[in-house]
Amino acid sequence: MIGCCGSSLFSGVIRAYNCSLGQNLHCWALNVTEAFNGSSSPAMAQDRGRYDFYIGLALAISSSIFIGGSFILKKKGLLRLARKGSMRAGQGGHAYLKEWLWWAGLLSMGAGEAANFAAYAFAPATLVTPLGALSVLVSAVLSSYFLSERLNLHGKLGCLLSILGSTNMVIHAPQEEEINSLEDMAHKLVDPGFFAFASLVVLTALVFIFVVAPRHGQTNILVYITICSVIGALSVSCVKGLGIAIKEALSGRNVSRSPLAWLLLLGLLGCVSTQINYLNKALDIFNTSLVTPIYYVFFTTSVLTCSAILFKEWEHMAVDDIIGTLSGFLTIIVGIFLLHAFKDVSISLASLAVSIRKEERAAVFPHTANGAASGAAAHGSYQLLRESTEDVDDRDVSLSFDSVSRRNGAMMSSMEH
Repeated sequence: MIGCCGSSLFSGVIRAYNCSLGQNLHCWALNVTEAFNGSSSPAMAQDRGRYDFYIGLALAISSSIFIGGSFILKKKGLLRLARKGSMRAGQGGHAYLKEWLWWAGLLSMGAGEAANFAAYAFAPATLVTPLGALSVLVSAVLSSYFLSERLNLHGKLGCLLSILGSTNMVIHAPQEEEINSLEDMAHKLVDPGFFAFASLVVLTALVFIFVVAPRHGQTNILVYITICSVIGALSVSCVKGLGIAIKEALSGRNVSRSPLAWLLLLGLLGCVSTQINYLNKALDIFNTSLVTPIYYVFFTTSVLTCSAILFKEWEHMAVDDIIGTLSGFLTIIVGIFLLHAFKDVSISLASLAVSIRKEERAAVFPHTANGAASGAAAHGSYQLLRESTEDVDDRDVSLSFDSVSRRNGAMMSSMEH
């Protein structure tokens, strides 16, 4: 504050004050603190948003590492029990509860899910959800080292594409956050666009659950996956809102009295239980190598659509960032498809080189190849002709022998008479 004549002035307004000398003076007042805050608060908010973005990114990547590693730890524990002769889990046994490796895997999965939950509070859902594909990559790479499972050429290419796609999405993902409090979340939830989207999601899920699933759920892989995917979009929205509530609670605000926080918690429990139920059904009926990539594509697409409608993160993205994000997402899809669809195909760089040399040799010496093929065909034809001729001769000999035997029998009978 700057004043004159012992007066306190505000807001930089010129005012007249009576001084002790009887003079009427005009004074300038300048609020330096407010001017400084006003000019620095956007920069501070931008720095804070970037800081939160990198925290969410680190949490999402650590979540994928923990979840991917949890499958390896659990599998190692179950294999140790199988070598000991214990009853396996698939046969109804519960000996894995005494195996410390299995518990380590369970704790690792819990840590991964907690990190994934917290990531939604700091980073946009457009970034966090697609990075869940990294857990599949981590699991595939670790299984090739610790479980002696072969990662073929398609799998290695799929891992590389998944990394490139994830990096592309990180570079082009929105770095600003639209919702910072439960009040903002409440305003977003009553938005007409999201209300129409949520109504469509619930209606679609109900139709699939009560009409489509009883008729086609056992034969069509898309039925159960569609239910999980559309419900998953709402579950991610609930996780995002609860993450914001947790941030407010850590900052000292009392969110336990907020009805919206409890509503989001109940919605999350209902959505997650529904997802687990129908995802287990899909995994029980259909091949895992098909369920995993299809579910990833459907689920991530639903979440990106919900994020675009509810959080409006895409409105702040430039055209090149939108194209980059979608390109990264499609690259991850191709990588996940290669990793799962061809995992049982035995192909490597060595076998590929052998196949290429065979094709080159056949191209250089076509007459030799054709001659060998025709020679083999002629030899086969000769063998068939020889066998058929021998069969005919044998049949003729047997017929003549039979006729001679019959004639001799007739002669013997006539002589007896």
